[in-house]
Amino acid sequence: MSNQTSDMFKSTVLGHPSGLFVLFFTEMWERFSYYGMRALLVMFFTASVTDSGWGWPPEHAYSLFGTYTALVYLSTMLGGYFADNIWGYRKSVVVGAVLMTLGHASMALETGWSVYLGLGLLVFGSGFFKPNMTSIISHMYKDHQAKKDGAYTIFYMGVNAGAFLGILLCGYLGEKVGWSIGFGLAGVFMLFGMIQFVLSQNIFGTIGLKPEKKVAPVQVLTGDIIDGDNAEIITSEDGSSGKDTLPFPMWQLAMILVMVTLGLVWIINDPASTIYGVNVLDFEFLGMSGSLFTIILALSMFVILLVYRLTQYGKVTREKMMAVTFFAILTMFFWAVFEQSPTTLTTFARDFTDRDLVGSSAMTFKIFNSLMTLIPLGIITWVLARLFKETFKLYAMANVVLGLSFVIIWAIAIWMLAVEFQKEAAEVPASWFGVLNSLFIIAFAPIFSKWWESKYNPSANMKYGIGMLLLGIGMACVAFGAGGIFPGAESASVSMIWLILVYLFHTMGELCISPVGLSYVSKLVPGKMIAMMFGIWYLAVAIGMKIAGIFGESSAAIAEKDGISYFFWILTGLSVGLAVLSVVLTPVIKKLMHGVK
Repeated sequence: MSNQTSDMFKSTVLGHPSGLFVLFFTEMWERFSYYGMRALLVMFFTASVTDSGWGWPPEHAYSLFGTYTALVYLSTMLGGYFADNIWGYRKSVVVGAVLMTLGHASMALETGWSVYLGLGLLVFGSGFFKPNMTSIISHMYKDHQAKKDGAYTIFYMGVNAGAFLGILLCGYLGEKVGWSIGFGLAGVFMLFGMIQFVLSQNIFGTIGLKPEKKVAPVQVLTGDIIDGDNAEIITSEDGSSGKDTLPFPMWQLAMILVMVTLGLVWIINDPASTIYGVNVLDFEFLGMSGSLFTIILALSMFVILLVYRLTQYGKVTREKMMAVTFFAILTMFFWAVFEQSPTTLTTFARDFTDRDLVGSSAMTFKIFNSLMTLIPLGIITWVLARLFKETFKLYAMANVVLGLSFVIIWAIAIWMLAVEFQKEAAEVPASWFGVLNSLFIIAFAPIFSKWWESKYNPSANMKYGIGMLLLGIGMACVAFGAGGIFPGAESASVSMIWLILVYLFHTMGELCISPVGLSYVSKLVPGKMIAMMFGIWYLAVAIGMKIAGIFGESSAAIAEKDGISYFFWILTGLSVGLAVLSVVLTPVIKKLMHGVK
């Protein structure tokens, strides 16, 4: 593997292997499709039938959206298992891309069965695709650790470029032209990304092929030397030894199976009962509804199993895992509030925000929107040209497909801007505000990266505290802006500045939490337990996504009784309270981390 990874660095773009940019563009088009569809989903469900929507009340759309996003994150565990044990990373990526392409095509039909089929295909497709792209990068840089941070930074830019373009173009076409056009466009570019990956995958050599049966001893991220065929730590960075990685006996696997089954039934039953009245948990037990009892039982079993396993580890490992669990809980609530973006915040943008601009304001927006669209597209096209120069001789067809995708994207972008410039006024699409997240990430990520590398780098708890505080400030902005909307109102004309501020503060909060969370898992957890803790981490994110949907479901009743501003103030208080908790517990968590920074 060492010779092979060294060979990859003989053909470089911007100092990195050309293969990194194959992954960059594949991931970019996948994120384009995912975020493009996501930007439209709630608006499509809640749009009136006369506007070709389904005419759902918002709480129905939020319930289904929360279940969908939760299942997307849960499916990554299934995808990771297949990649590690059966198919390998590359086949898993291709299978995921095919499923997602079919999913977008199904959604473009806009019928009841096709939309649900499409969402199901997208869930499984994301599960096979999402965790395996970064795994390929990890193997590519196995012998070039010093360049890995730069590689992930470039890759992260591809993620945000795709999200940016997807929300901008799919959102515009879906709102202004037709929902099926927006959904269909997402699928077209997912297809382009898959084809160029398949045609150029030999650039990765043997990386990501079908995994071998035999597991060799490996050097893991924590510095522990682990024997690949048993659970014993042979040597450890801190000089400790002992059985710190325990297999799951049959009774624990049975508990996990019961927990997963209960959790999936609850997650799927929620929208089924809310939207269609089909409730498989329609019973009462101990004074609780069947739904509440089911999720409490599943969570109780999870806590019991987690606490039991923690008692079986050595002191240092146990305390580090307790720290990871604390950060996972904070992460869960962060996403529960942050993910109001495609739900309640998008609905707020559509129904309660003044998006009609005239005169100089309209022209200013048109110019800003044009620069915001064309400059990133120009930069990415320049990177594409550099990749062509390095790889065209060997992978001509892959480059042709990739080039064609950019010709289409340029044509759509220029057409969109030309249409808007012909209008005297300007109406900002409700989905447009979601673009700001990716724009602000691209703008602020280098600044935060420098901050983390400086002598002023905050502790883990302070990063989480700052992130949750920024999240709360963002929610406070929209809560303050919505203060004049009376309870039960169906429309208003709040200034756009409040939503812009929401996305500004929320993005800065995301940069404090999202990129650093998984880093702490890799630093705190012994090597053979990383897969389990990543599973717990993604479980926390999935629960956070579903809680976001539950928050959204409750927003309608709160807005009817106390006003939508009150709903946003509740989320502000939750965020600020968790920020204070994180800071107050700094000395406790620092002790549990045993010197890990």
